[in-house]
Amino acid sequence: MGAIEKVFTTGFVLSWDVVLTLLNAILPKRKIGHVTPAGEAGAGGKWPEYIAPKDTDSRCACPALNAMANHGILPRDGRNITFKEMNRVIRATYNFAPSFCFFVPNYSANMLNKSYRKDTFDLEDISLHNGIEHDASMTREDVRHQPDQGKPHLPFVEELLSRATGKDAEGNAVLTIPDVAHYMAKRRVDAPRANPDFTTTKFHETFGASNSSTLLTIYGGRVDDLRPILVEERIPDGWESRIRAPFGLTMINFNVGTVNKVEKESQKEQKVYAASLDDSSIHKSPEATT
Repeated sequence: MGAIEKVFTTGFVLSWDVVLTLLNAILPKRKIGHVTPAGEAGAGGKWPEYIAPKDTDSRCACPALNAMANHGILPRDGRNITFKEMNRVIRATYNFAPSFCFFVPNYSANMLNKSYRKDTFDLEDISLHNGIEHDASMTREDVRHQPDQGKPHLPFVEELLSRATGKDAEGNAVLTIPDVAHYMAKRRVDAPRANPDFTTTKFHETFGASNSSTLLTIYGGRVDDLRPILVEERIPDGWESRIRAPFGLTMINFNVGTVNKVEKESQKEQKVYAASLDDSSIHKSPEATT
């Protein structure tokens, strides 16, 4: 994609996102139990059979994408996926806005030097290190320690879930913005201490905050739902997206409502946690030192 086309595409997607955000504000929400569209996999909470991946299957650093492959919503082997198909099934499964569902696969295609319209990819392709995948993940070891980013690191997952301090209306354990932000801060301090090859940038920190924020938005922070998603990469029976907006979660609402708050809290907590370790050498992205 040329520079002019990239500028035009970005401008169009952002304008589209603004319109969808305004429509979400004035139109009624989807009814509980009917968030997943009729005729789509998972409608009414009835998800296709879960089959754990074989060693030869392709998986990536994103639990949500892996879960769709494990249920056959994406190809079970995780291979030869079109970017357009990823757009469509993410929208139907998780109720991200159409603007969001175009932006991420289109960005991934550009990252891989592929055509959004014509090419295919394997899930492992989008684990390109320092593309979208990044060090200091909350569910994966750094690539230095685990080159296969399709595998969750269960001690990280369990520590994250154990930090839940919130409760929903039914009394179920729920992760809050501070819970997620504080664990993300811990990972950002711990990871460079254990990994001499550790790298980060402001982009990757923001992308990490975005990944973490899906736990609070799409999944509502509910620990009982997050455990199968993060441990087995399985969608629980009866589950549906917690986003009921008619046009799904827009980039504006996502960033303003959650991502920016998570990142701000995490930056503050990093200093506190590092100081508790008597560590004055908090790792900073290159942009922060210029």
